[in-house]
Amino acid sequence: MSKRFNLKILTPERIFFSGDVEAVMVTAPDGRLTVLAEHTPLICPLAVGDTRIKEDGLWRECVNSEGFIEVHHEGVLMFVQACEWPEEIDAARAEQALRRAEERLRQQRSVSEYNQSKLAIARAMARLSASKSTRRI
Repeated sequence: MSKRFNLKILTPERIFFSGDVEAVMVTAPDGRLTVLAEHTPLICPLAVGDTRIKEDGLWRECVNSEGFIEVHHEGVLMFVQACEWPEEIDAARAEQALRRAEERLRQQRSVSEYNQSKLAIARAMARLSASKSTRRI
């Protein structure tokens, strides 16, 4: 039997996930990070992207917005602004959000608005990608 650890994924609205897992793979600003049982403690920022959770030998994927991950001896905590399973994503709404963000990006009114638009585009693209693949890995 493989070693397990407790994973909690928290958003401002809800506890998105809580349970014992074998691994979690997240998207950090500089690449992918995989956490296994007994991983060295760390805190790392998270980029918009997908999170993969290995439970009972099966991988399940969700989409997360920006946040951070905290790995400690008692388990792993992820704090993100939003997190969704592929089946929760409204593809039409994500498509509209992508178009709006792209239009705001073209307007480039300020550096702050530019950064917000880039983040909104990343979120919409991640959601669209996940909504098209509601598969188990």
